[in-house]
Amino acid sequence: MTHTTPRAPTRPSVCVYCGSRAGANPSFEREAQKLGRAIAGAGWQLVYGAGDIGLMGAVARSAQAAGGDTFGVIPVHLLEREVGKRDLSRFVVTETMHERKKVMFMNAQAIVVLPGGAGSLDELFEVLTWRQLGLHAKPIFLLDTDGYWQPLLALLRHVIDQGFADESLMGYLTPVATAEELARALRAALSARSAVNE
Repeated sequence: MTHTTPRAPTRPSVCVYCGSRAGANPSFEREAQKLGRAIAGAGWQLVYGAGDIGLMGAVARSAQAAGGDTFGVIPVHLLEREVGKRDLSRFVVTETMHERKKVMFMNAQAIVVLPGGAGSLDELFEVLTWRQLGLHAKPIFLLDTDGYWQPLLALLRHVIDQGFADESLMGYLTPVATAEELARALRAALSARSAVNE
């Protein structure tokens, strides 16, 4: 089993959370492929869950085909289920889901959430909660393909309206409609973070 110590990325790195299924809408996979190409084209590192199925595989294969650097992290119990993609630039196997999420988060400077299911929501809400608590300041983007995340945004608005969160919660998420818009937003966010760190 391969282990790694979380480290600060040496180049701009983008953590992508997304479904291990392709979903019902063909646009989900098309936008995932566009995002993979955009990440590679910008010279960023893709950090993701190391699967070779669903939107996970679509993002990674597209990034690889475009010459991108890919860093995958997968827990041992999902190696078969998610078809661990062993031909990545870096392939890390962890013992638990918690360790997987920690390594992915620590090795990225921005978070992107594509359409996905319970696992993607778990990952999103963890980093969103950490942001709310002031534990990090990494930008979090939602790729809102064909309005996929609108029900979630409505739920968060409901949470705020019912007094369970401050208005600032909505400001921690940036929904974008297309991969092209997302690439532009990522470029601006990563440039701003780089300038602050210099």
